[in-house]
Amino acid sequence: MCANYEPIKRSQAIQLGLLEPTFEYKADIFPSYAGPIVFSKRGNVEWRLARFGLVAPWIEDLKKARNTYNARTETVAVKPSFRNAWKKNQFCLIPAQTIFEPKYIDNKPHWYGIYRKDHMPFTIAGIYEYAVVNGEEVRSMSMLTINSDHHPFMKQFHAPTDEKRSVIIIPPDLRESWLNCDHEDAKEFFFDMPIDEFDAMPKSDMKNFRPNEL
Repeated sequence: MCANYEPIKRSQAIQLGLLEPTFEYKADIFPSYAGPIVFSKRGNVEWRLARFGLVAPWIEDLKKARNTYNARTETVAVKPSFRNAWKKNQFCLIPAQTIFEPKYIDNKPHWYGIYRKDHMPFTIAGIYEYAVVNGEEVRSMSMLTINSDHHPFMKQFHAPTDEKRSVIIIPPDLRESWLNCDHEDAKEFFFDMPIDEFDAMPKSDMKNFRPNEL
């Protein structure tokens, strides 16, 4: 699972073949923060700002929208928080430069940044939702995750006794297909993290080495 990520800079949109988004957002995203997403509206790809942590249409208080920043592919179709977005095929891409995961060393968590070896941005499969809370429209999103207990790279993260989970990376040639797919076909996009394309380093070391600045 992923609770913290570094979105792409606005100027990096060209690396995704898109125009630069017109809105501002933070350089480090945590649950409840607003980050950039890409979705398809009538076949046109558009940028939107969305809260990290999906808010279901029936939510009346944002404080009740907890732990919805990741959606398990195994249960996303039936979980109350996610099933509406899933059924309506509200798929999005969450552009990122780095995601952060804990690696346990001597029984203590050490946060690591995971990024592409070529330092290019990548797109994470997500779902998005609209809700009206206290009269205010809220657009939100969640990252989809798959099991990675046996993944050669991703299995090193999270607590030793916890199930290993990974986000889903949508490759460039399938981004548009993902945005416009039907939920019944979505499992065809549940790809494992590309083993040879990603690397990781301690987050503390990234203060002097930021992939998005190369």
